[in-house]
Amino acid sequence: MKRLATLCLVLAVAGLSVFVWITRPQGLDAAQAAGLESGGDAARGEIVFHAGGCASCHVKPGETDRKKLGGGLALKTEFGTFIAPNISSHKSDGIGAWSVADLANAMQRGVSPKGEHYYPAFPYTTYAHARIEDIRDLMAYLRTLPAVEGKAPAHDLPFPFSIRRFVGVWKVLFLDTQPIVADASRTEAWNRGRYLADALGHCAECHSPRNILGGIISAQRYAGGPDPEGRGWVPNITAKGLGSWSKADVSELLATGFTPDFDSVGSSMADVVKNMAALSKADRDAMADYLKSLPAVDGPAKPPKK
Repeated sequence: MKRLATLCLVLAVAGLSVFVWITRPQGLDAAQAAGLESGGDAARGEIVFHAGGCASCHVKPGETDRKKLGGGLALKTEFGTFIAPNISSHKSDGIGAWSVADLANAMQRGVSPKGEHYYPAFPYTTYAHARIEDIRDLMAYLRTLPAVEGKAPAHDLPFPFSIRRFVGVWKVLFLDTQPIVADASRTEAWNRGRYLADALGHCAECHSPRNILGGIISAQRYAGGPDPEGRGWVPNITAKGLGSWSKADVSELLATGFTPDFDSVGSSMADVVKNMAALSKADRDAMADYLKSLPAVDGPAKPPKK
């Protein structure tokens, strides 16, 4: 019995050690982070800002100036309520004291300057595919925006989701940090559209169904599903859902919010349109080119109307 107890203790310690190791927050390595503070183009960073939808989550509710990023928006999910933080240039309440490496670690690895996991309600699983130069340019732009006082409230999460360490397990399962590589068989516009949709615009984060752990079901990527906030159904935007829409139809929706049948988008997509409308027509056309190339995929069945 003593030997058995000793063996159990050894196994428990070993198991805990493995858990601590694989769930540790892991930021960029030194080579990736080197030299990030030099350079940075605020004009290019503004494009990244709009493509990435930063204002949609980080403008304080009720604020009309989309450059005042005081945070506070509540995202209610089945895992609890997540609150978007202040990412203004305020030194203490926002991210004004952050380095470019801090922003890159947050956006591409989901790791805070304090070395803690961020929850994946922040779509770093998509931003992870962005070019590091775009993160540097984005920081150059964010530093030109006004400082906003006031910290956003803390997340309201029940146990066990309140334990950030468990996010490390989630990352092992679902965080892919490989950059997007251009497809030489496709046009420059198609590759630009893919980058905007799959690295910055994080379109799949809303337009894909998720499994019980909150990870995107890869086989049904872009095939639509229940709204993460429980407010209806997000449409399928593969060829299955877009059907007879032309590339011009998709580009027009991104610019104005109007569909080919003279309807208009609502809910959170209306705010996405505000971001997309700030991009160039060439970028919106490129996104339309990419989205129209997605093969038809069946999404989950809609629940019957009550």
